[in-house]
Amino acid sequence: MAEQLSIEVVYGLPHKQSLISLVVSSNTTVEQAIVQSGVLNLYPDINLSKNKVGIWNRSCKLNDTLKSGDRIEIYRPLIADPKEIRKLRAQKAKDEGRANKITGAKVSSDDQAETSQTSPDEKGNTES
Repeated sequence: MAEQLSIEVVYGLPHKQSLISLVVSSNTTVEQAIVQSGVLNLYPDINLSKNKVGIWNRSCKLNDTLKSGDRIEIYRPLIADPKEIRKLRAQKAKDEGRANKITGAKVSSDDQAETSQTSPDEKGNTES
């Protein structure tokens, strides 16, 4: 008789999350456990050919075999690229004067005060 493993399958949306505990045989794959859990019936939007999966926050493949205590996580696709969002936020800060246009560093209140108090002659501009 094959050894039985206790595992969990989790999936979450912003408004609803599911954690399904089940017992499977020792040679069960990630994909087989997901199907056995019934989570695909609860969430028809899950597409295993598109959604990534992991075990305890580590990416895995659908054909990986499970160990007792594993928690299979089904991940939703990202809505936006985090790198692109960061670039847009940085550009907005520069445009609004909250960041230095050259270095990208935060502009301190002392820097802003100096800039506004400096006359054209002090900046090295001479108009004759």
